Amino acid sequence: MIVKKPILGGEFIQTDVVLDVIYPYDNTKVGESYVVNDSYVEKAIEKAKIGLKKLSELSAFEKYEILYKTSELLRKNKEEIARTIVYEVGKTIKEARIEVDRAIETFRFSAEEAKRIYGKTYPVDAHPNGKSKFGFYIRVPAGIVVAISPFNFPLNLTAHKVGPAIAAGCPVIVKPSEKTPLSPIIMGELLLEAGLPKEAISVLPGYGDLGKALTTHKDVRVVSFTGSKMVGELIAKQSGIKKLVLELGSNSALVVHKDADLEKAAIKASQGGFSMAGQVCISIQRIFVHEDVLEPFLRLLEEKISNIKIGDPMDENVDMGPMIDKHQVERVRQWIKEAVEKGAKMVQKAKNMENIKGTNYLLPTLLLDVDKDSTIFKEEAFAPVVNINRYKDIDEVISIINEGDYGLQIGVYTKDINVAMEFVRKCEVGGVNINEGPNFRVDHMPYGGFKFSGIGREGPAFAVEDYTEIKNVLISI
Repeated sequence: MIVKKPILGGEFIQTDVVLDVIYPYDNTKVGESYVVNDSYVEKAIEKAKIGLKKLSELSAFEKYEILYKTSELLRKNKEEIARTIVYEVGKTIKEARIEVDRAIETFRFSAEEAKRIYGKTYPVDAHPNGKSKFGFYIRVPAGIVVAISPFNFPLNLTAHKVGPAIAAGCPVIVKPSEKTPLSPIIMGELLLEAGLPKEAISVLPGYGDLGKALTTHKDVRVVSFTGSKMVGELIAKQSGIKKLVLELGSNSALVVHKDADLEKAAIKASQGGFSMAGQVCISIQRIFVHEDVLEPFLRLLEEKISNIKIGDPMDENVDMGPMIDKHQVERVRQWIKEAVEKGAKMVQKAKNMENIKGTNYLLPTLLLDVDKDSTIFKEEAFAPVVNINRYKDIDEVISIINEGDYGLQIGVYTKDINVAMEFVRKCEVGGVNINEGPNFRVDHMPYGGFKFSGIGREGPAFAVEDYTEIKNVLISI
């Protein structure tokens, strides 16, 4: 069993309440940490204030060294961390190794950004009263950062908050998901081993009382949250005057136009809709297929889905594991039932199943001709379910994409550059991937969305802007 104590200002603590970590595959207990409640917040803030001062005394190169060494320690401990992620999340061991690789890169990119936090000069004398004056600005640390990370990528999405914050010179208090506290604590341990001033990092597992106390604290200057739209809205209402970085999900669309390479599109749809059991913010949830190619595309996609191997996440040959818990499975089953009652046709082609245990599996599911008023069409399913609808012209599908609450990323398969650019120009989303799925992401790109998909951008170079403030300097000569 894996036991990890919370980190408070670089010190390991133990509370009176044990936090069990349950393996989604078979619902057995595989680890534990401790529940930190809101009574620890003031101490964490006071430690972070010391951490802010100590970080301010480090050079850009010293911060670079800490972050780069952290990436190397992640690499050194890759297999152990990957197995921990499997036990926490239930994703396959192949997927967990990819997550560790991505976290390594996120820390490397963050390390480089520590050396690239630039200011800028500007011509004060462009104004009539600016003669004989010289102006420039610099970027300085915004202050204490609270980072709230989700269960689905407990390592890399925590890295996307912690790495850029430290590069900017900000101490971080991490509140990981209560379901997945172990790998974020391991990250904290490795940061300390890499030489980070101990007061600059806390990793505190807990529940809503802790999250509320942290996000509303007057001395916290930035809140970075990844999770549901509902909780994101609550944080925005309660947090007060501070910077917010919110990544709130999506119901991402893939568009397959009549001239698309159907084989490539079907492969991407199968991978992007069902990897991680669909529990990815940019998982393919809706596919809009031109009516001229719907039938051949469906045949290809059903063939790909039938080859997905479902079972024990630790099996090297398994492609899809369970969802996080039975409550999420039941929620999505109700959404599927509603869609079918409104006229959708359900297709389940999975036939390659071995050693399925527990209550947390949902078979890969296609829903054809889904009513636009169905919950599963409008909201984020976060499950291995893909809606497929036909369309006649691109204006029709662009209108459908834009009328929803979300706007994270879309993918468009077409050979026509004019069609591609119509989606680029008209779709209200943060990213348009041409001849690629909406689930494509590399960790240094600007990642984020429009509307209820969030505020701000991830990607270390872009996140650093959220973790810094501009300080203006004016010199009268």
